[in-house]
Amino acid sequence: MEPRQVNNRPESAAESRAVSRRRFLGVAAAGAAGAGLAGFYGCRNGGNGGETIKIVSSLPRTGSAQGQTDTIVNGIKLAIDDAGGKVGDFTIEYTDMDDATAAAGKWDGPAEAANARKAVADDDVMVFIGPYNSGAAKVSMPILNEGGVLQISPAATWPGLTKKQPGDTSGEPDIYRPSGKVTFCRVCPTDDVQGPLSADFAKETLGAKRVYILDDKELYGAGIAGLFQKRCEETGVQILGREGIVPTQQTFSEIASKVAALKPDMVYFGGTTQTAAGRLIKDLRAAGLTCPVMVPDGCYEQAFLESASARDLANVYATFGGTDPSLLKGAGAEFVKKYKAKHGKEPEAYAIYGYEAGKVFLEAVKKVGKKDREAILKECLATKDFSSGAAGTWSFDKDGDTTLQQLTITKVENGKFVPQKTVDKKK
Repeated sequence: MEPRQVNNRPESAAESRAVSRRRFLGVAAAGAAGAGLAGFYGCRNGGNGGETIKIVSSLPRTGSAQGQTDTIVNGIKLAIDDAGGKVGDFTIEYTDMDDATAAAGKWDGPAEAANARKAVADDDVMVFIGPYNSGAAKVSMPILNEGGVLQISPAATWPGLTKKQPGDTSGEPDIYRPSGKVTFCRVCPTDDVQGPLSADFAKETLGAKRVYILDDKELYGAGIAGLFQKRCEETGVQILGREGIVPTQQTFSEIASKVAALKPDMVYFGGTTQTAAGRLIKDLRAAGLTCPVMVPDGCYEQAFLESASARDLANVYATFGGTDPSLLKGAGAEFVKKYKAKHGKEPEAYAIYGYEAGKVFLEAVKKVGKKDREAILKECLATKDFSSGAAGTWSFDKDGDTTLQQLTITKVENGKFVPQKTVDKKK
């Protein structure tokens, strides 16, 4: 999920073209340990891999996002289980890769790049599921695009990854498509739904007239905060100020005191659990701020609920791009039931998108009937009225975005996210 790390640019097209297949293999081998290769799911068919199709995922498997990504991985595995581990004559092999490092405590650019290069270099890999963070997507997208590998993200929500944003001068999304073709798609709603609808809720339901905005300066966090701010300005909500934080600093007491002195009706934080949302809210409450605080789906996970006390999180609202698992019906409810039976606990919010990514890929393989990157890519991107998963009936649009565009707004109550409102913005 992430917006705007200007200094963390993806490789240019020229740089990518200069990377030979030999270098792909070399970097992949050197980076395997750093990439955190977590293991395999499935089995090889014979020694030559000729009857094997590989799925790889690249997600932060180190740090506080692990709880959320555990459920994404479990969702992918459930999709493979549904197929019996095979599609036609092909055995499906799954590799769970880590794009985070212990030092960073979250996703890491070099690790994400190494994972993408390793996927391109392995001719059996037909799909790269990930990443979780939009900032990481900026790194892997051009590598996989030039390598012709289908990429399906279950969680990266920054709109600029797939379509040009008003006033943007960075060259998005073309800078991520050195081949000139679309190879990236996503099964989750985008922030151009989440940001504006969050602002509408703040005004119409919470009655906020004066808002202070904070963000983590990352692609996802700063981007969604910007979309929230733009909608506030359009609807007459006063912005008292906006400031970026440094997530690694030990205390936010200074900025918290500054915000509290302005007595806002609400504080919005664009960021994630991994970029110190919990610590920031603790310091805001310590400064005497009791007004509502709203956070986006980068915080919609158990790790966020555990990052601060129930008292600190009182009057905190969290949004999620999609439908909360507790509200799913039909196939979605069956997925939740199946997940609970297998793992003995409720799935986190993004588990369904891991499942959906796996299902739509396997359906494309079934239709193509051969191990062919280009054919599978084309078939998957052409998906229309897909209903074999658990999220409902949806299609990919011309940019690779899902036509399901929903938002669930929740309030933290007694250590749980309690849905308050769901808005469906189906295209």
